[in-house]
Amino acid sequence: MFSSYSLTFTLLSFLSILDSVRASALTTAIAPNERLCFYADVDKAGEKIGFYFAVQSGGSFDIDFDVKDPKDKVILDGQRERQGDYVLTANSVGEYSFCFENDMSTLTEKLIDFDIMVESEPRREAPAKPGQISEQTTALEESIFRLNSMLMNIKRTQKYFHTREARGFYTVKSTQSRLFWYAVLECAGIVGMAAFQVYVLQTFFNKTGRRYKV
Repeated sequence: MFSSYSLTFTLLSFLSILDSVRASALTTAIAPNERLCFYADVDKAGEKIGFYFAVQSGGSFDIDFDVKDPKDKVILDGQRERQGDYVLTANSVGEYSFCFENDMSTLTEKLIDFDIMVESEPRREAPAKPGQISEQTTALEESIFRLNSMLMNIKRTQKYFHTREARGFYTVKSTQSRLFWYAVLECAGIVGMAAFQVYVLQTFFNKTGRRYKV
């Protein structure tokens, strides 16, 4: 049996895990030749920054990106990336920028799904009351952290399948549009060819020969 103090400390530990993560999951469209930036504040050095993105639709599903620290130094970048999942350590306090650039496309708009998480990962120390925290409480705490890790893995898996679903839907929609216009052009070609043949036949049978006076 856990004491009320032990249970309270365990619940506080679990809540500290939830409170320590500041996340923003967004979906945005990036026009051709557009550069779009988002920002996240880091309160203290050593915090973990989770950065995930995936191109949902547009062109070849690729995008250029870069991550800069408060000193405007590039700490992570990539070109023509389809998706990425990174964990960075913030060595400086301040505002970090996460920028996407659709420079390789002149006509195609890109739809980006991304997630920025700032996580301090604290483990609150138990108050100095000897004999109050049991070994079972520590084991329960570890189980909570393991559950949190498993939930994060499930979240990443959901993002992966969501990205595959979105890309598959975009491909099907694009293929359907191409087939439609191909069928329209094919029908127009058949109608045009039939009209041309009718015109040729009418011209052939209605053509009069030359007349000569005797």
